[in-house]
Amino acid sequence: MSMLEVKGLAVRYGRHEALHEVSINVAEGETVVILGANGAGKTSLMNAIAGRVSPFSGSIRFLGEEIDDQPSHDRVEAGIALVPEGRGIFPGLSVRDNLKLGGYPKRARENAGSTMERVLTLFPRLAERLDQLAGTMSGGEQQMVAIGRAVMSAPKLLMLDEPSLGLAPIVTQQLFGDLERVRQAGTSMLVVEQNVRAGLKLADRGYLLTAGRIVREAAAADLQGDPDVSRAFLGGLEDAVH
Repeated sequence: MSMLEVKGLAVRYGRHEALHEVSINVAEGETVVILGANGAGKTSLMNAIAGRVSPFSGSIRFLGEEIDDQPSHDRVEAGIALVPEGRGIFPGLSVRDNLKLGGYPKRARENAGSTMERVLTLFPRLAERLDQLAGTMSGGEQQMVAIGRAVMSAPKLLMLDEPSLGLAPIVTQQLFGDLERVRQAGTSMLVVEQNVRAGLKLADRGYLLTAGRIVREAAAADLQGDPDVSRAFLGGLEDAVH
């Protein structure tokens, strides 16, 4: 069963078409990665699904219902959570308060306590630093806060836009280990990631987005070493694909 169905999606900024007739789907319990070079339209896709930008055309269905006209907060209530590029945490608040804000949606409040325990089990380092200001933490720790805050909303679909951006390789490895535990817990995920190796290792399936168009869809294992993926990154990530 498809949890998320995006069909014929177009996003325009003035005369610039960031997405053209993009169609993707995410099944219940599945992890899907979106690959593509800078400027391919990946963030526009995530923002359109989350309700942060309005599509020019196309449709978005979540759990069988069209959500094209729903504002972003209603999509959160429905079970969609986005960890945006750049994390979007509140640096002047403590880790605890950042996480509590994630549990604000009505659908998440009743079980906020048990969800907090789950987050602190997923990210033990946060349990040690609940009273620390989030803005004083390392990049990897801030990403943990951002993901933990999203998990606090009890999402059915967790979307992550470039989670490894700006992180050292060893921190990226740790982060994707944490995401693997989220995946194993049954949460569906849609991940935009430029680290091809890490993204494909985590995912069940992947899409390749080039100049606003989906040019390839395949099982994650089949995208390993795919020449289309290497060409999309202008050869710069070829070693990471193999």
